[in-house]
Amino acid sequence: MKPFHIALLLVGAAVSPAHAQVAPGEPPITANTQSSGGPIDLERAALRLDHVDLAIEVFPDTQRLQGVATLTLHSTAPQRRLLIDLDKNLPVTAVSVDGRPLPRTGWSNPEGRLTISLPETLAAGSRAVVRIAYGGTPHVAVRAPWDDGIVWAKTPDGKPWIATTAEGYGCDLFWPCLDFPAGEPAKVDLHITVPKGLSAPSNGILLKVETLPDGRTTWHWHARSPNPYSVVLNIAPYAEIKGSYESRFGNRIPLQYWHLPGREAGARGLFAEFAPTLDFFEANVGPYPWGDEKLGVVETPHLGMEHQTINAYGNNYRKAPEGYDWLFQHELAHEWFGNQMSAANWDDYWLHEGYGQYMQPLYGRWREGEARYAVMMDKFRNQIANKAPIVSGRILTEEEVYEEEKGGPGGDIYVKGAWVLHTLRNLIGDKDFWEVTRRLVYGRPDPKPGNFQPRFATTPEYVGIVNQVTGKDMTWFFDVYLREAALPELLQTRESGRLTLKWKTPNDRPFPLPVEVEVGGKVETVAMEGGTGSIAVPADAHVVVDPNARILKRSEAVEAYQADARRREQ
Repeated sequence: MKPFHIALLLVGAAVSPAHAQVAPGEPPITANTQSSGGPIDLERAALRLDHVDLAIEVFPDTQRLQGVATLTLHSTAPQRRLLIDLDKNLPVTAVSVDGRPLPRTGWSNPEGRLTISLPETLAAGSRAVVRIAYGGTPHVAVRAPWDDGIVWAKTPDGKPWIATTAEGYGCDLFWPCLDFPAGEPAKVDLHITVPKGLSAPSNGILLKVETLPDGRTTWHWHARSPNPYSVVLNIAPYAEIKGSYESRFGNRIPLQYWHLPGREAGARGLFAEFAPTLDFFEANVGPYPWGDEKLGVVETPHLGMEHQTINAYGNNYRKAPEGYDWLFQHELAHEWFGNQMSAANWDDYWLHEGYGQYMQPLYGRWREGEARYAVMMDKFRNQIANKAPIVSGRILTEEEVYEEEKGGPGGDIYVKGAWVLHTLRNLIGDKDFWEVTRRLVYGRPDPKPGNFQPRFATTPEYVGIVNQVTGKDMTWFFDVYLREAALPELLQTRESGRLTLKWKTPNDRPFPLPVEVEVGGKVETVAMEGGTGSIAVPADAHVVVDPNARILKRSEAVEAYQADARRREQ
């Protein structure tokens, strides 16, 4: 999802703004279009997209697009009408159902939800093929990718450089879709037509590039099961670097990077990271889910986003002390945590972002060992806000999760989520942690290319997986860390030759989390049955509680540091 990093909101590659006919934030969008996910109408919830054929032509000079979307869908309940999400800034000019054109009175879209009156009832279990012609001026992103829309930019030599982001406001900014997680289409064919001299890398496999008589080109891509917001446009005079990766699972995976001309040195440096990063994920999580398509990355005029098999990259080839590009690595993590395994509800998106964030220090550990891991985890720890629970237990919109001002956990789904996983791994051990992770991602412990499909997951399912793998009821762990805003506090009392520890938790929830204690240089584990435990400590012994920082807990020092930082910013 939206990139999150200790340096927060890094600037992307150097760009020149287009000579805009449309200002950032324009045209305005309705509340329906801005909202993604949340409670779903029963009619919409009954719909599933079997196939989307999407033909879009992009006109950089006028900053418009024209499209024809052919949706093959089925319904689990009878339907007299179809409710399809589409920004009303892209007016519909024609609709047909199963080849029968509808009269102009057969559809309406006053608030960004296209309502199509069906000529006859669509029976439960039946399919319909709906063709929608539309076009207009798409909403322009103000600050992509932290808000959404199209970005009209220019390359350093003045050529069009165009990208879309839709994770927050949703797919309906560009095409008629079902703008909620389960609205994911099973298959997508994209036909993207662009002016002469421009390329249009997108999701999945490139089937062909057709050159039209006037020099325009149409790029035909085929993808399976992309998240609705992941269907993407990228347009520029790109240069391309190609290679392949010999997977430890026996298959060969195409590697492709599209970058701006004149940036070859940085591009080749980034491309060199593709194979080793992929090897880390395959060694620890499991097979790259889209090995039959590609691992693709494209340079964009915004920072980045996890668009399936064509991740957006705009980190400007920055160097970092950990020795790899965090933005590339984070977005690649979402091919497993977000694209292969998708949360069924935005309320569960810590499964995307917490895991995506945690893969960064785990990769540092894989490359350099515990010292690098500890440094990276410490940076994350200092950003945890604890303003709202990570999981509310309600069906939420994207903005209700990602925006603190709307009551959401915001950045905590990244950094606190990573620390929850850190604490869990230290509690159950690496072997069980990685098995839990594989079961979450693939729905099975033994994934191999061809024996798994994309899947949806929830927080309760994840807790169930942990319980199954460990053979213990770990519900208490997640009740405290995910369902409460405040962190557990470890109270310490040292007297009469003993150190007594007691967990203090929000709402006095049970929390029997064991604690390591170093006494005179020797580390022992204190069992905390009932949330309390003790250990003998000589009067002259030096004592360090949780010496390896294995546990996420309240820290007065961190709170003071954060308060001081806020004062200095004012």
